[in-house]
Amino acid sequence: MEERIKTTITDGVADVRLVRADKMNALDDAMFMALLETGEKLKADKSVRAVVLSGEGRAFCAGLDMSNFGRMASGERNANKSEVTGRLEQRTHGVANRAQYAALVWRDVPVPVIAAVHGVAFGGGFQVALGADMRFVAPGTRFSVMEIKWGLVPDMAGMYLMRGLAREDVIRDLAYTGRIFEADDALAYGFATRLCNDPYAEALATAREIADKSPSAIRAAKRILNAAPDNDAASILLAESVEQDKLIGGAHQKEAIMANLEKRRPKFAD
Repeated sequence: MEERIKTTITDGVADVRLVRADKMNALDDAMFMALLETGEKLKADKSVRAVVLSGEGRAFCAGLDMSNFGRMASGERNANKSEVTGRLEQRTHGVANRAQYAALVWRDVPVPVIAAVHGVAFGGGFQVALGADMRFVAPGTRFSVMEIKWGLVPDMAGMYLMRGLAREDVIRDLAYTGRIFEADDALAYGFATRLCNDPYAEALATAREIADKSPSAIRAAKRILNAAPDNDAASILLAESVEQDKLIGGAHQKEAIMANLEKRRPKFAD
């Protein structure tokens, strides 16, 4: 896994780096497995309070490895279309298949995930970034819903994730044309959270700030926000109340209060 992704955890912040720099962190089978394994490990690690997801080298992620398209064109992957359809339709991770969960797993990580994006985020790379809670983007970064170029549709949860961020007509434009768009456009569309000269440094700083907040409250906030797009007002309002009832008077809430009153850095137990 470390040939594709390296993770270090310091003071509750997990620094997750795609390290296939020679291929612009393109998604091959090993990278897919590394994304899944890393996400699953972070889901279970209660010491982690925030995650920064980035790519080494010239790009965040250039999308699917080009060799995969060569195999498709040769017929290796579509000689039996029913077999291919069955493989993709098979749900391996709840409502998702393996490729979809490589993007969605970051939503299931119970703490905030910040994608630090530079260079390019094309196709599957764009969809992995969409799975993060926030995207800090360097000026000059280029994006594309590129699947149409190869006669395909976005199939790494992109159709689902884009709908929570951008207008439907914008999504249709990008999905139908596959056109490359710039960082300023990504911010205007809703895909970029911030434009930063150094998105990696700013993401780490924000992650450290989050890690100093009550981990119980942060996790509760993410649960509410994850459920919000699929629920009506009554369900969301009830979820707020349920989570708040669990937090009030708890050890983390008491420590948050005392740290503020005593003007000191809080010390939250895992």
